[in-house]
Amino acid sequence: MNAIESRGLSKHFHRTVAVNNVSLDLPRGSVNVLVGANGAGKTTWMRLLLNLLAPTSGEATVLGVPSRRLGPAEWRRIGFIAEETRHPGHTVRGLLEAWRPLYPTWDRDLEQKLARQFELPLDRPLKALSRGMRMKAQLLSVLPYRPELLVLDEPFGGLDPLVREQVVEGVLELVSAEGCTVLVSSHDIVEVETLADRILWMDRGALRLVEEAESLRARFRRVEVTSSETPPVQAWAVDRLGGSIRYIDPQFDPGRLPPGAQAEPMSLREIFLALLRQPAPASQPTAQSLSR
Repeated sequence: MNAIESRGLSKHFHRTVAVNNVSLDLPRGSVNVLVGANGAGKTTWMRLLLNLLAPTSGEATVLGVPSRRLGPAEWRRIGFIAEETRHPGHTVRGLLEAWRPLYPTWDRDLEQKLARQFELPLDRPLKALSRGMRMKAQLLSVLPYRPELLVLDEPFGGLDPLVREQVVEGVLELVSAEGCTVLVSSHDIVEVETLADRILWMDRGALRLVEEAESLRARFRRVEVTSSETPPVQAWAVDRLGGSIRYIDPQFDPGRLPPGAQAEPMSLREIFLALLRQPAPASQPTAQSLSR
C-alpha cells in the first residue's frame, strides 16, 4: 500500500489555478522531495493531501484513508510541520507537556535524545527562539511519537548549514529506525539534496517530473567535445567555444558518447536549474513519462 495517493487533485482560487490535476503515488518508507519556485503550488497541494484545504476536484488517500475523512486517529500517525503552525505551551518544555498525552506512542527516551541532539533550551519561551530553534522545537514535538508519515513544508529556509544538518539527521534517523514516509517541500534543492530518494518537481501548479534521485543523477551529464559537428538532437544548453561544443545531455548513454568527448556528472542543483530553463510542456504529462 502507498502512503499517499493523489488522483487528479486540483485547486482553484477564483480564476487562479493553484494546483492542476496532480496524480501520483508515494510508496511507504520513501523520502520524497517536492521542489519548485515559490508560488508553484507545493504548499497548496500538501494541504489538499492533509484535508487542510478542500480540493476543487480530485481526491487523495493518506495512509489508506480518504483525506476528507482524516480524523484524530489518523493524525496520531501523521507529523506535519510548517513555519506558521501555532503550538500550545509557552516554552519548549510546555510544548512537549501539551503534546505528550495526546500520543500513546510517545517515546520519552527519544524525546530526551533529540533534545540533547538539537541543543534546545527547554525553558526558553517559544517566541524568543530563532527560526532554526523553532524548527527544531517543532521536530521535537513530532518525532517522539514516531509518525508513519512526516510532511514538512519548507522547513529549511533561512537555516544555517549546521542547524539544517541537525534537522536532516533527525528526519533520517526516524526514516531509518521506523520506515517513516517523508514528503518535504523546498524551493531550493540544495537544502534537501542529501535527503532525497525521489524528486517531485512542481511548476505553476502542475507536476512536471517524478523520478528517483539516483536515476536523475545517472541520466544527466555535462558533455564537452572538440568538434564542429551538430550536437545530439536531445542536447540542452548548447554552447560553442572555439572548436569545442559544450551541452547538457538529459538522456546520457555512454555508448552514444562522441569520440574524444568528456562527460561530467551534474549535481541535483545543476540538473534542477537545467530543467527550469526548459520550456514547460503544453499539457501535463504523466509521472511515468516525466521520468523517461
